Amino acid sequence: MHPDFWHQRWADNQIGFHQDAPTPLMLKHWPSLGIVPGTRVFVPLAGKSLDMAWFAAQGYRVLGVELSRIAIEAFFAGHGVTPEVSESKYGTHYRAGDIELICGDAFGLDEAALADCGAVFDRAALIALPAELRRRYVHELYARLPSHSRGLLITLEYPQHEKAGPPFSVVEDEVRVLYGRDWNVETLERRDILESQPRFVEEGVTALHTSVYRLDRKR
Repeated sequence: MHPDFWHQRWADNQIGFHQDAPTPLMLKHWPSLGIVPGTRVFVPLAGKSLDMAWFAAQGYRVLGVELSRIAIEAFFAGHGVTPEVSESKYGTHYRAGDIELICGDAFGLDEAALADCGAVFDRAALIALPAELRRRYVHELYARLPSHSRGLLITLEYPQHEKAGPPFSVVEDEVRVLYGRDWNVETLERRDILESQPRFVEEGVTALHTSVYRLDRKR
């Protein structure tokens, strides 16, 4: 999980995790959070996700962080806009409209960088990390989000011994252990998706579910 791994994936266009439409489970469950337009939504390990454009279209402001410059430039090029570019201690900032993407290390973001993020959406970040990094990711990065933040977390669950991640399997018990200190966790949906994921079947995976969690910061 060295940064070079992800840089190479983008350089080789090995981005099976990218979706060509906004995440259906996000579209279904986001409205239930009651997050008002104008709120800034944090999208960690953002890639070139179309979810960010959807958030902006709904009137939200977006802050994404992503290691790959290729991904960020592809996102803006795909929407036909030329972002303003600047530098800070966090990395290179790309801004256009209500979307700002930081090309840098997510672990390098501090409380000041995330101070006005009242929401978070995590579809492919937690499950992109091995177990030891998942603990650090939640206990360090999520801990820097402001009090009373809310968001959605989407995970995958499958027999981990049947496939080498990423994406990794993250079961509900682990989610509750990771987030339980600082967040209230509510399971919104768990869905069997094996039939719709032939790549997993080809790799010998015998069971595959996706789960959606609501996260509410306790303090």
